[in-house]
Amino acid sequence: MVSGQRFDPDSDPWDWLLDDLRFHVQKSGMSYAALARLLERSSSNVSNIMAGRRRIKERDAEQLDRCWELGNHFVRLVRNASREGNKEREWFKAYLDHEAAANTIKTYEALAVPGLFQLPEYAAALIRALGAPDEEDQVERRMARQSILSKKPAPAIWVLISQNALDWPVGGSEVMLKQLSHLLELAELPHVSVRVLSRSSGAHAGFDGSFTLIYGESGDVAYTESPGRGRLVESASEVREYWNRYDRIGEMALPVAPSLQLIREAMEAL
Repeated sequence: MVSGQRFDPDSDPWDWLLDDLRFHVQKSGMSYAALARLLERSSSNVSNIMAGRRRIKERDAEQLDRCWELGNHFVRLVRNASREGNKEREWFKAYLDHEAAANTIKTYEALAVPGLFQLPEYAAALIRALGAPDEEDQVERRMARQSILSKKPAPAIWVLISQNALDWPVGGSEVMLKQLSHLLELAELPHVSVRVLSRSSGAHAGFDGSFTLIYGESGDVAYTESPGRGRLVESASEVREYWNRYDRIGEMALPVAPSLQLIREAMEAL
């Protein structure tokens, strides 16, 4: 599980692993401090693992299996979850193919500026925070995707963005100021619409996390994303659910002019 997503051990192999880990820690009466010593990790690192913000590695799984005499139980869980991660990469590659050929893209972002609108410095700060080993390559790939913004004809891009994404100074104030200015510039393009979901809206249909909808000649798809996890949705009934959710979020978002004003106010606050 990545923090901020629904915990689902029945369908997510990493959540299954975490659920088992919590069970065995509780059953053994082991404290987090003792677990940290066993895994040779810091206490904060173990707290992040138990909260679902970090994932254990195969080396950790071997230590757990030895300690609790579980054979290769956790090792198998880690290997299985890692294989599922390969599927996620395949899903994302398929998503990129849909994105490149899209006629319409609708995205809701709960925590960050959408990838298609990110500046290199902003993208690098996000990727660095996740501890990705290939930061430079990831930034380059993300920037390459933005070529669709200048396609002829360009796809219609509809963005709903949480106010949280405007206020969180990713990369520091200077980077954030440039990023918000860039967001305003893109919002002036005729094929781009940017609207903000204000915190004053209260509870809304976007609390489950960010997602993107794509319409094109190859059909409608949805992609749910978060750091370290993603899923391509191709089932027509599921995609319709995401379209409905997007519409419900849109009903609560500010109109375009007040949205752009809120972005300007966020810039002034920096």
